[in-house]
Amino acid sequence: MKINHLTAAEENFMKLFWKMESFYLKDVMEQHPEPKPHQNTVSTYLKILVEKGYLSTVKEGRIFKYTVIVPFENYKKFLLKELSHNFFNNSGKEILEFLFNEKLVTQNDLKGYFDLKIEIKPTKPVKIEEPKFEIAEEILNPKKEKKTKTKEKEKDKEKDKKKKKKKE
Repeated sequence: MKINHLTAAEENFMKLFWKMESFYLKDVMEQHPEPKPHQNTVSTYLKILVEKGYLSTVKEGRIFKYTVIVPFENYKKFLLKELSHNFFNNSGKEILEFLFNEKLVTQNDLKGYFDLKIEIKPTKPVKIEEPKFEIAEEILNPKKEKKTKTKEKEKDKEKDKKKKKKKE
């Protein structure tokens, strides 16, 4: 079963629908917290969620009974996989490191899940290298070039050419 993305408003309605599991429009209107949306707004979202495959309908006389098709657990798995793929390179390790760094998970949280002796070491901060100002260094501390024999010969040739031009 393919799960589609929900907008924030659709997700808010689904949170209520997951609690109710099976319901009528009037049940939604009664259960929705204040400020209550207009009945037409709720009907529109019900129709959208049926089209997206989150709800099914059964007509009972002149009204519809809605039933949740996609369980909350499946939606959570879908969101976590999307998050992992889009932001953590499909790496559970990266997700866990992020959760530790943000202090959303502690060592004590994991002790109940593992029989291992886990010691979390804080990650080392990334060292930022100082920028190198090569041009400024050259100006402030000029290097004296060693004259090589070829450079000396080239300079001598240039001097000879200049002398010849002056004589002419």
